[in-house]
Amino acid sequence: MERHVAREKYDRFFIMAGAAVLVLGLLLYLCQNWAALDAVKKALSLRKIYDLPIFLMIIGFVLGLKGALSSRKHAGGEVVFSAKNFSAFLTNNAILLAMLVLVIVICVLQPRFMQIRVALDILTQSSTRLIIALGICFTLLIAGTDLSAGRMVGLASVVSASMLQTATYANRFFPNLPQVELWMPILAAIAACMLFGALNGFLVAKYDMHPFIATLAVQVIIYGACSLYFDMPPNNSQPIGGVRPDFAAIGQMRIFATGSFQGISILIPIAVVICIAIWFILNKTVFGKNVYAIGGNREAAVVAGINVFRCIMGIFILASCLYGIAGVLEAARTAGATNNYGNGYELDAIAACVVGGVSLNGGIGKVSGIVIGVLIFTVIQYGLQFINVSPMWQQVIKGIIIAVAVAIDLTKYRKK
Repeated sequence: MERHVAREKYDRFFIMAGAAVLVLGLLLYLCQNWAALDAVKKALSLRKIYDLPIFLMIIGFVLGLKGALSSRKHAGGEVVFSAKNFSAFLTNNAILLAMLVLVIVICVLQPRFMQIRVALDILTQSSTRLIIALGICFTLLIAGTDLSAGRMVGLASVVSASMLQTATYANRFFPNLPQVELWMPILAAIAACMLFGALNGFLVAKYDMHPFIATLAVQVIIYGACSLYFDMPPNNSQPIGGVRPDFAAIGQMRIFATGSFQGISILIPIAVVICIAIWFILNKTVFGKNVYAIGGNREAAVVAGINVFRCIMGIFILASCLYGIAGVLEAARTAGATNNYGNGYELDAIAACVVGGVSLNGGIGKVSGIVIGVLIFTVIQYGLQFINVSPMWQQVIKGIIIAVAVAIDLTKYRKK
């Protein structure tokens, strides 16, 4: 049975619901911070809900904004409610809905999870993972993959940190290296990754080698080369530390810090800027359109006159550039590096992309979905740690999520 609702009425519901949630959050916030209502706060345990009022205001604003933008974009028309549409909605958003249920359970078990500080920590942890996932998504969009991503992160971390140590540090990687400009080692680290990215692209595009095999081979080469570099005397495989303050600031600096508010990690706006850039590349450039075309049907792309060799080379080089940036940020965030940095990061990035709706069959995927996928994994990992769930159970849950996400992806592909 179908029910048709006017688009205007549908959008108005979101606006009104958003306004109601926003007002509720505002009232709770005022009650929570009004000294005259101490008795009410104690009776209702308002102090134990921490920053829930702020989260409610944010949710209300987003709901209202969605309704307002939708009403402008879709003037007139109808929205159809049916069992088929509802089933499709559950299928497409199963992982997201499961995460929301998990977050609610965590908040009930441990109310301290409802804090702005916790949300900012989750966003900070997601930042470098998101940059890596955005690189991986290009290779997945052409029905490929990139197993060398994690090792490129480690390579960039080691190269940048090794050349950006303070002059007074006792165990310098290059004892006689003068204090160079900050940007030079960073560019060198990213360029080293891009060289290996070009090798990935060449093997895949020139010899039609499966990306799994090509990037697996390059992964081993990168780890070996990075380990040889890391083992050079006088370092002899010792963890690299003593990085310069200006380099560490790239990953540790906080902005908008005022009073008791510790501020926002600089990694968050960096990740946002890169997200916008990748969205623009995928949606507003010829290169982005070609990526989707090759992933959708490579033979048709060749017939349409797309230079597949050049496009695949560009994909792997661009992806490696993003891995290099993530590696530099990781070294700056932790103020050090070892040759094992980035180990396994590519698997988490691939899983996040799949959970976010990037099809393993190629040609389907959005930046917004990748952002959601990365956040889902970070929230689940951080939340389960927050309530002291065993790391072994965390791995089990992560594996279940990946299996379900791939099953959903394959189901949708078969239907199409």
